[in-house]
Amino acid sequence: MDSVAVSATAASEGGLSIDAVELFATVLSQSEAAGSSEDDFYDRLCDAVCRLARMRRAVIFRYDGASRRVRAAGAHGLELEHFAEAHVTVESAPIAAQALRRDAVIEFTGEIAEQVPEEYVGLFPEPVRLVCSPMTAGGRAIGVILADRVVSAPPLTDVERHLLWTLGKAAALASLARIVATQAEKARQLEHRIDLARDIHEGVIQRLFGVSMALDGEGELPEAARQRCATETQVALADLRRALQRPLGRAPRATGTTFVAEVQRLAQLHPDLGVRLEPDSSLDVPARLEPLAQSVLSEAVRNAHKHASPSRVSVRTTRVDGTFVLEITNDGVTSKRRHAGVGLRLAALEALQSGGIVEFGARDPGTWQVRLVVPHDD
Repeated sequence: MDSVAVSATAASEGGLSIDAVELFATVLSQSEAAGSSEDDFYDRLCDAVCRLARMRRAVIFRYDGASRRVRAAGAHGLELEHFAEAHVTVESAPIAAQALRRDAVIEFTGEIAEQVPEEYVGLFPEPVRLVCSPMTAGGRAIGVILADRVVSAPPLTDVERHLLWTLGKAAALASLARIVATQAEKARQLEHRIDLARDIHEGVIQRLFGVSMALDGEGELPEAARQRCATETQVALADLRRALQRPLGRAPRATGTTFVAEVQRLAQLHPDLGVRLEPDSSLDVPARLEPLAQSVLSEAVRNAHKHASPSRVSVRTTRVDGTFVLEITNDGVTSKRRHAGVGLRLAALEALQSGGIVEFGARDPGTWQVRLVVPHDD
């Protein structure tokens, strides 16, 4: 390639890269200005990919920390509902594994039955040009952009390949920005807890310490002193009541799915565990408790998979006297003493935020149970 052709190619790549960044900024600003959801942002990004790179359809898969799984975050030319129950891993999508491993745009032409999970082969009844662009930034694999063209279309040019790679980087940076924002929120929550401890120490404890010193003295307590102790105690109780009205822990995030669907997903993800929702369970999980119930369920199943060799994981939900109860019980526990992990302890903090508790421990020999109890009045 001569110098004129190289200059023309560079200019073309530069122009398209600028267009990509400008379009990406427009998509991001539209999503933020409209107060729309994260899925709306990824839908618009898929639309931008199709317009800029001349693709027919596109879908973005990314890891979702709320549901702790890879899910379809946005699509264009495809109904996102097709992927609602997706169980996508790098093992089930080799083209995605290759794109992430090489940090490069991968193109595959022909029958794609071996490149995507079996349940989605029907979306591509004819041979196509399938393209996978990695979403990586800062050494972290966030997800992939999958797009396709008809098989008669020309293969990707270097300019289009670079454009898709750039869009993948931009999408990954947007996801990392949201992660940073979440971490900043956690830092603020920690600061609130420190303030809570300081206020209780400086207000409540100091007042009660003074009262205890007065009551510990010798002789009868004068009337004025008794009144002063009563006043200080009432003030301390009022301070404590105000302090305890603050949030005690993180609030679980909405997951975009239901508890029953999560049980089904975990059963398919871990067929060897025998995850089963008991027939006598109440399927009416309160909407405000859905994220919490799913969080406790996921942690319980993860612990069973990691620390035991269960043949069954029994899931039961009940509603009794204004209380929602969730029980996850598994067998296959060895004689070695088990301890709850960080995940369950964080779930216990989430339960406190909703006024409930999480209990966990050994029950019958070889059995472990996690139990969530939350007051709930319809």
